[in-house]
Amino acid sequence: MTSRAGLPAEESDLIDVDELIAAYYDRHPDPSDPAQRVVFGTSGHRGSALSSSFNEDHILATTQAIVDYRRGQGITGPLFLGRDTHALSLPAERTAVEVLVANGVDVRTDSRDSWVPTPALSHAILTYNRGRAANDPGRADGIVVTPSHNPPRDGGFKYNPPNGGPADTDATGWIAARANELIAGGLEGVRRQRHADIDDSKIGEYDFRDAYVRDLPSIIDIEAVKRAGVRIGADPLGGASVEYWSLIADMHGIELTVVNPEVDPTWRFMTLDWDEKIRMDPSSPSAMASLVAKKGDYDVLTGNDADADRHGIVTPDGGLMNPNHYLAVAIDYLFSHRAQWPRDAAIGKTLVSSMIIDRVAESLGRRLLEVPVGFKWFVPGLLDGTVAFGGEESAGASFLRMDGSPWTTDKDGILLCLLAAEIIAVTGKSPSERYAELEEAFGASAYQRVDAPATPAQKTALGRLAPEAVTASALAGEEITAKLSHAPGNGAAIGGLKVQTEHAWFAARPSGTEDVYKLYAESLLGADHLAKVQEEARAVVSAALGSEG
Repeated sequence: MTSRAGLPAEESDLIDVDELIAAYYDRHPDPSDPAQRVVFGTSGHRGSALSSSFNEDHILATTQAIVDYRRGQGITGPLFLGRDTHALSLPAERTAVEVLVANGVDVRTDSRDSWVPTPALSHAILTYNRGRAANDPGRADGIVVTPSHNPPRDGGFKYNPPNGGPADTDATGWIAARANELIAGGLEGVRRQRHADIDDSKIGEYDFRDAYVRDLPSIIDIEAVKRAGVRIGADPLGGASVEYWSLIADMHGIELTVVNPEVDPTWRFMTLDWDEKIRMDPSSPSAMASLVAKKGDYDVLTGNDADADRHGIVTPDGGLMNPNHYLAVAIDYLFSHRAQWPRDAAIGKTLVSSMIIDRVAESLGRRLLEVPVGFKWFVPGLLDGTVAFGGEESAGASFLRMDGSPWTTDKDGILLCLLAAEIIAVTGKSPSERYAELEEAFGASAYQRVDAPATPAQKTALGRLAPEAVTASALAGEEITAKLSHAPGNGAAIGGLKVQTEHAWFAARPSGTEDVYKLYAESLLGADHLAKVQEEARAVVSAALGSEG
């Protein structure tokens, strides 16, 4: 049967929005079922009302748990609250407001009652907290209601503490345990005031969009982009960045066109992803197929996911760039064009990102900080300036302002898209042209990430893989130089396994947000060598998963 990946969605692919929202209110989770409990992955709790994993009970309990957590941490400042364009996001935001107001929290929502990208929420928290001591109880924190790039049927709920980034595992572990305790207790202990009974004066307002867009010249050379007349085509992919891109064009006077301003919670205008699902992943060639078809119409085309924490870069000469390739180009450019950045600030990468980044870091004379998957690992460094750039292979990154101070401590897809335009304006080369030069210098990378279905039990088994699971001394003909279950940059567990040689590596880990496992592999010795690496890696994974059926 021919795959429909990359083809336009059909009516049969679309969710029934009314059914989904009805399920949010009508269905109640079974606390004894692990699949229906609150679980924070790499980016918050995610699930679907249709599978009783993201329902009103979950949001009532999780919001109360966040209130209890911030009280325990002595946080008394405002809580910024934003949502993306998923169908479940507005109902969940309203539920959260009911709990926050009932608990006397100073909640600040969007003044336009519109969508808030994840980076705009992080920017708001850091802007409010600027100049406040780390132990100041009046610091702000936030919640963003989003499942990011996940399919339309899903909902997501993420807590960002006063550092502005994704909460660490200590915080999310406590919040999840408290939320599940509240659900199991029939929501006794949850304080709530019905939305219809809330006085408007109890809900504060904040113009997330204006604050974020107005501040962009502090981190991007907007004037260079304007002078060069770089023609940008921005596709929000139906997400929260749609109104941000239009204001960027108007406020800063650059040649920017929003190529698809449509917002529809069914995402009927998307092309299907690798598994024939609708998924707003701007790094996926299948999901970005309609944008790639327009690659000759602009100097650069960009895409963002639903909460704009991911980026996709399409160039006339290279089409959709591999996220690893673009990260390498971005790092090389930024560390050569940001004179005020601290000389000892590190380059942060996840351990499943390309070896080309290692070579770029070495050529720049910069320290490399290699951490597990999850942007939370970059937060402390981006906050204190010891890390100037943090990036993930899944097309998420952020970096410091021109003066070396923090911008966001969460992923910022809008920022990375604008950086592509700056690179073109300043160097006269597209990011893909510049990457070709990097490969000429450091070797050609053959890299692939493969996602495959996995049950929760299989994911657990994979997450517990130890270096001892690999008994071989060689990988695809090269001597194994490292077997890692902990990241070299910070010693944190990677929730899987990485095996590397001089010119290649593979890593296997369960997804924190979907029922799949991810197998990453890279070789600097060509596609044939990569295939051998993948073959041997699959044998290791199959052995681990086999015991779990």
